[in-house]
Parts: sequence; C-alpha cells; structure tokens
Amino acid sequence: MFAWRRLATQGALTATQADEEVVPASEYRSLQSQIRELQRLLGKKTLESEILKEALEVATGSKKHLLRSLSLPKGDFR
Repeated sequence: MFAWRRLATQGALTATQADEEVVPASEYRSLQSQIRELQRLLGKKTLESEILKEALEVATGSKKHLLRSLSLPKGDFR
C-alpha cells in the first residue's frame, strides 16, 4: 500500500488517468532502440536504392552514347 502511494505521488500512475496502458521503462527503452535501428536501416536502404538508380541511369546513358558513337563514322565522310 505504501509503495502504491509513493508511486502515485511520483506520477507513476498518470497513464492510468489517461486510460493508457503502463509500460515498463525497460520495455520502452527497448522499443525506442528498435525504432532507431529500423530508421537507420531504412535510411541505409534508401541510400542504396538511390545509388542503384543513379548507376542504372549512367549505365543506360552510356549505352545510348556508345550506340550513337558506333553508328556515326568519325572523320570519315565518304
């Protein structure tokens, strides 16, 4: 009973007043860590995707340039 009063005076029961579930601090920290890790992975995958798109644009652009240079004779105007 005394522990409950102490927690109530320290504000530990504020979630119950708002009809929310009380989550242990360790679980909260664990979930926050998981969110940070997922955000980091998302950023990494986004960067990889952008790099691959750029590489694809460069690769397809160079093929067009290569085909154009092969079809036009250089300096040979017969």
